[in-house]
Amino acid sequence: MRSTVDEAVWAILHEALRLYQDSPRATNWLRHHITRFDSPLRIAVAGRPGGGKSTVVNAVVGDEVAPLEVDGPVFTWYQDGPQPRATVYMRHGPPVEPPIGRMGRRMDIDLSQFESGGVNRIVVDWPARVLRDATLIDTPPIADEISEQIAAEADALLYVTPQVHVMDIRFLQSTQDHPVARAAPVNGIMLLSRADEVGGGKIDALTTAKQIARRYRRDARVRGLCQNVVAVSGLIGQAGRTMPDEEYQSLVALATAPRAQTEELLLSADRFTRAEHMLSASTRRELADRLGIFGIRLSLTLIRQGADNRNKLASELVQRSGLNELRDSIGRLFVDRREVLKARSALLGLDVVLRMEPRPGAAKLVTEVERVLAGAHEFHELRLLGGLLSGRTRLPEELGAEAQRLIGGYGTDLDARLGFDREATQAEVQNAIYDALARWREQSENPMLGSAERDAARIVVRSCEAMLT
Repeated sequence: MRSTVDEAVWAILHEALRLYQDSPRATNWLRHHITRFDSPLRIAVAGRPGGGKSTVVNAVVGDEVAPLEVDGPVFTWYQDGPQPRATVYMRHGPPVEPPIGRMGRRMDIDLSQFESGGVNRIVVDWPARVLRDATLIDTPPIADEISEQIAAEADALLYVTPQVHVMDIRFLQSTQDHPVARAAPVNGIMLLSRADEVGGGKIDALTTAKQIARRYRRDARVRGLCQNVVAVSGLIGQAGRTMPDEEYQSLVALATAPRAQTEELLLSADRFTRAEHMLSASTRRELADRLGIFGIRLSLTLIRQGADNRNKLASELVQRSGLNELRDSIGRLFVDRREVLKARSALLGLDVVLRMEPRPGAAKLVTEVERVLAGAHEFHELRLLGGLLSGRTRLPEELGAEAQRLIGGYGTDLDARLGFDREATQAEVQNAIYDALARWREQSENPMLGSAERDAARIVVRSCEAMLT
């Protein structure tokens, strides 16, 4: 029976432990990667300064936890915990737990006691359902050393940018400047942030941003570097996830005011916050900070169209922000494939040991790593799934959904792959596999399909063959 990629990598790591048992540094590093198999997936959120990283973190978590004001290039980890807690790890000295609380709606941690450059890492425990499956890592602005640290500490990457710049392409290329990473380019999603600002913030801005994201998915510069491109308004998504009732009531007051008066008020952020109105200036400033002018316009339109309670409006804002599409991509491409992505991280970590401490007995390990990379069908499955989700790979409509299902796009267990919504008998399972195998072998040789589509069909065939074992 064929071992899965994580099982194969697990065996290689233990073989490396035996080979490097006389090296404390190497064994500590290898044990670190072994223990990562049992921890939540690590997802780094990276991007240029001002790109909206922290807003995306808040939108995904569903609370205002980022950013933390700290000097120096510090990684901030957000992980699940029974109650809010922060631990500051110093470059020199023991970790410190500063007091944590709330200031308004935001999480507040007093970091004023720490010297500039003295903080190595901050870990925030926060009770949030999404953090049970994945730890989010808010990173400093991109730089070469940041790329190396992300490769060492994270299993997957959300890259946030308002618009694709040559600097973004170079950074994404740097994250794959490694044989293992190039062989398995399956751990990145690009986010086009600030989608609400596209087209001058017109009411159809989010639709326009999604069209731009679709174009980038097929861009030759981008498609080899990430699994999907998603347009997201982090600000609107965050507002929808965290909207209190008093904020909704303020928006209702604006929506029911004379429309001419409201439209004049929304001509600019400066006019909105400074003009006279029934809402106080402080309330309007907070609305502008939380939603932006586009978000306020969108909210008023939705309220007038029937969003007659806070939950309806919040749900509409989240849906239109692109956050649901992002969460679906994170779930299907990252969380559901966490064993595959952790195995990829472990191979990168093993390569560090092999390069830093080469020895004659390591030749067998190098061969084993190359064998895994060449034969790991899970990497091919995940790459194809990203292509199907993003539209980068196209199959006839009746085949596309089945291909996603068979390669594990709706769940990686056998029943999910075969589409059973009940417990199937062994005979039913075998018949379903053989039927799918015959159908997709035929598609893999179908002259009506292009070469890329036939390659995709061959990957589905291998998935079916793997199910037989």
